[in-house]
Amino acid sequence: MTARPLDGVVVIDLTTALAGPYATLLLAGLGARVIKVENPATGGDSSRNNSPYLSAEGLTIARQDPEDLSLSMLVRGRGKESVTLDLKDPRGREVLGDLVRAADVVVENYSAGVTTRLGIDHAWARAINPRIVYTSISGFGAQGGPGSGKAMDTIVQALSGLMMTAGTPGEPPVRFGLPVGDLVAPLYAVIGTVAALLQRGDDGPGQHVDVSMLGALTSLVACEPFDALEEIGLPVRTGATVPRLAPFGVFEVEDGWFALCAPTNAFAAGVLRAIDRPDLVEDPRFAQRDGRVANATELHALIADWAKRRTMAEALTVLTAHGAPAAEVRDPAGAVRDAIVADRGEVVPVVDPRHGVFPELRATGVPIRMSGAMTTLDQPAPQLGEHVRPVLGDLLHYPADRIDELVAAGVV
Repeated sequence: MTARPLDGVVVIDLTTALAGPYATLLLAGLGARVIKVENPATGGDSSRNNSPYLSAEGLTIARQDPEDLSLSMLVRGRGKESVTLDLKDPRGREVLGDLVRAADVVVENYSAGVTTRLGIDHAWARAINPRIVYTSISGFGAQGGPGSGKAMDTIVQALSGLMMTAGTPGEPPVRFGLPVGDLVAPLYAVIGTVAALLQRGDDGPGQHVDVSMLGALTSLVACEPFDALEEIGLPVRTGATVPRLAPFGVFEVEDGWFALCAPTNAFAAGVLRAIDRPDLVEDPRFAQRDGRVANATELHALIADWAKRRTMAEALTVLTAHGAPAAEVRDPAGAVRDAIVADRGEVVPVVDPRHGVFPELRATGVPIRMSGAMTTLDQPAPQLGEHVRPVLGDLLHYPADRIDELVAAGVV
């Protein structure tokens, strides 16, 4: 099986950091040819200079060799070709225009208004190629945002309300350890891009796909009725347990923590039997969901008391035997080494183009499996500007002497 869902689709990648590169990483995994355009004056994508780096000896805080790639780039740059272009030089914009003319998709994650100032916005791209799908990922959308309009993941987490959905009442807001704003927006961007390609078809026009980090994350917050919960007196921030779904939450055992999700009557009955309290299965306080919500504090205290005197293995064995959904709370290092996600290619070993496979290091795979197509990232991350000559020569059909002139002038 060699077919890929986006075979033949050419993507011009004008992104940097995380949100944009993750979107183009997924497009590459789905089979698109992704040509990453990087600024030679700044050393390319900012993630190229994110410590740590990978050398022949392994991870290092500082780059040991000019060609050492950062772990960030080794993860986010896979499946892409790198072309350097000075977009402040008219000749650089001319080359970019030729790339857009030959492409199906442009993806950019500049702050709102920057592409217009650079003269490479959607209107410019559409004039060159009416079929282009031009995807923008920004903090607040194409119209811009408050203040400077700059958006970092922490800023978006704060503004979206997400920070006030975790932790307990009265405690400081909790920033999620995973940069969810940077990771949710590109998922919507890929969905929008693929939808625009489908709508375009073989002979239709392209369009502008506009995704904001704030909108993407806030839309997820809005999936839960937090304002309604507050209105009826249920707390939004509930700490380790979730009373309105009782029994539900995280409980401590002698050697760690486990998560429990048992809000249905059948699951709750299984939990009560597992903690040696079958007498409570028909108790009016716990037999039905409303009763369990009303008496959640008492119910969760019973489970916590039972759990603290048992090991992880003991607790999970008995809970599972009684049909109660429960699982160990893993740390990230353990989670990314799960045999199931490894076998499915959802997490893969890091590969360095010079030094080969580093099986002790893990990178995101493409978490989409398809019965009739491949969805993998087969090529390692490129060095800065590695594909200037192949792209300009093979895709744009520039003669060798023109490429030499552009290289000599520092345009590419």
